Amino acid sequence: MRIVVIGVGNSYRTDDGVGPAVVELLERRHVEGVVLARSLGEATELIDRWTGADLAILVDAVLADPAHPGRVHRLVVHRPPAERGRAASSHGMDLGEAVELARVLDRLPGELVLYAVEVDRVGYGEGLTPAVAEAAERLAENIAVEVAARTPLTVP
Repeated sequence: MRIVVIGVGNSYRTDDGVGPAVVELLERRHVEGVVLARSLGEATELIDRWTGADLAILVDAVLADPAHPGRVHRLVVHRPPAERGRAASSHGMDLGEAVELARVLDRLPGELVLYAVEVDRVGYGEGLTPAVAEAAERLAENIAVEVAARTPLTVP
């Protein structure tokens, strides 16, 4: 089973860096059986990173109104049969449009899980706010457990 975890965001825009922060935490844990990657969220880059994966997990910041910094939402996209009747632009896409383009190109992973972490600060600066940093720690642990549950044990 090929598993990829993609941390989406910019570490130089405060809480927008939650995705890369979760990937860094997973790197420190030496999670086995998973490809760890970072992305600024450009659609074709995301598609390239998750193509061929049985499971792709994305972690990204989301602005909500009202904001509850640190709240985590989990969304799952299962791979439906390809729909060939629609087209999607490759310019200025959001994640939903990237998913639709990947669907049209038959490049969705078997399962796509999105963890959206609510934030309220995405201005210039480094470091996560305390609530988002705490959410990143919890999320890294949850992802490590989820990956371990899906990765077959190897016996020497």
